[in-house]
Amino acid sequence: MKKIILSTIVLFISGVTMLNAQADRKDVQIGVKGGINSSTISGDDLGDLESRTSFNAGLVAEIPITERLFFQPEVFYSGQGFDVQEIDQDNVFDTDDNIEYQLDYIQVPLLLKAYLVKGLSVEAGPQFGFKIHEEFDSQPTSDGGDIEIDSEDSYVKDFDTSVAVGASYKFDSGFFLSGRYNIGVTDIFEDDTPFESVDAKNNVWQFGLGFMF
Repeated sequence: MKKIILSTIVLFISGVTMLNAQADRKDVQIGVKGGINSSTISGDDLGDLESRTSFNAGLVAEIPITERLFFQPEVFYSGQGFDVQEIDQDNVFDTDDNIEYQLDYIQVPLLLKAYLVKGLSVEAGPQFGFKIHEEFDSQPTSDGGDIEIDSEDSYVKDFDTSVAVGASYKFDSGFFLSGRYNIGVTDIFEDDTPFESVDAKNNVWQFGLGFMF
């Protein structure tokens, strides 16, 4: 996991440096961001899954292409997954307990960002996720109940692809507010597992704030 995080950060910084050298303007900004996630998975035969509430935190850059158009690469931790609550026996996840299924990723969005007016922008682009942690939590509101899933026993793929669409508002001080929806485009379950025929994709709402230096 440490190697994945370190490699991703190195690639992020290298990409910012290379694109900065080619940009029309030189006022590249790098910042930090963090916020709240509301995540679940969607697909056939999944039943009534509840969303998991977690957080995200990481780095963001804003690299000018034209006066109003920017390239915005990011790298951040994202707590994702879903809650299972009193699912009936016809459902893929058969349980009468409240269980939080935690899927945590390092996400790398590569976004195109356009300023509509001063401060207000919209953004969209592909996002690539690297799974770093997976576990069941049968007591999500208290300590205990955690069952970590080893990568060799996991049914969930290590790599995930999604499309990110959002908007943000940046103040003159450098602080910004953002809202985003990440739409999964690849199935999360591995082939040759009991869930291989299940069409399941990550979906995440993200709301937060950040600061550009």
